[in-house]
Amino acid sequence: MSHVTARLNLAPYVRHLGWASLAANIGIVVTGGAVRLTGSGLGCPTWPRCTEESFRPRGELDLHTAIEFGNRMLTFVLTAVAVATFVAAVQSGRRELRRLALVLALGVPAQALIGGVTVLTDLNPWVVSLHLLLSMAMVGVAVLYLRRLDHPDAGWHRGPVPGLAWVLFAAAWLVLVLGTVVTGAGPHAGDAETPRNGLDTLETSQLHADAVFLFVGLTIGMIFLLAATRGRGPALRASLVLLGVEVSQSTIGFVQYFTDLPEVLVGFHMLGAGLISASVTWVVLTVVLTEDEPASRRAAQPGFLGVS
Repeated sequence: MSHVTARLNLAPYVRHLGWASLAANIGIVVTGGAVRLTGSGLGCPTWPRCTEESFRPRGELDLHTAIEFGNRMLTFVLTAVAVATFVAAVQSGRRELRRLALVLALGVPAQALIGGVTVLTDLNPWVVSLHLLLSMAMVGVAVLYLRRLDHPDAGWHRGPVPGLAWVLFAAAWLVLVLGTVVTGAGPHAGDAETPRNGLDTLETSQLHADAVFLFVGLTIGMIFLLAATRGRGPALRASLVLLGVEVSQSTIGFVQYFTDLPEVLVGFHMLGAGLISASVTWVVLTVVLTEDEPASRRAAQPGFLGVS
């Protein structure tokens, strides 16, 4: 199936549901962050029930119970989006879309299970970290789904630029993992009585910041390498977008650190984590998952900022 024919054969709702899956997986990160930032992680003290007697809260709701129960209910929204995306992928007749949509759908019960373990272990910070990182992975899968919509025939490429792209991807995940470690050491671990991971907050924050500097440096290197090799325009644009997200995220991170971690800024920082996962995945895919271009077309491409 050719690239153009594949695009024409896709119903609009297949693409819309792909974007809905991406938005839903980023959104669940934000709502999960709201649970942690309000100290509502044990608003429903058990799982899968909210209380020992019922799946829903009984009696008068307090704020923490309402927030935690509301976040659990959002799982049904995520499930509906995932199922709809899978059905649309099946109807598209595209096997690779069906596989990716299945992974997205299976991610929902996996998240619910890890969420349950999180509650049953009284918000163990390492389990909480895993809960967030799985969402980051699902964001990446959703981006891959969207990439495959328009590039069904793209192959995986090797070379210096794809190699740097994978190093960049690894650096991004190092930043995300260390970010969860910093959170587990700090005051926003989900509940006022929740045990922290016991690590020094200053040292973990410094390590996280060092990883961010590495990540930003690699992104700048990617931008200049793409420009020097007259790389594909989409990859260069994606890298510039990633750099913009990184600068915004880093600014929020430094401000929140020096202002004693205000909840609003931490919430935006968690949103930024989801955007980092999405944008770095998009950079990698535009570099390593591409159709071969004729040499004449590559030679006709302008250099950085339109300079040949």
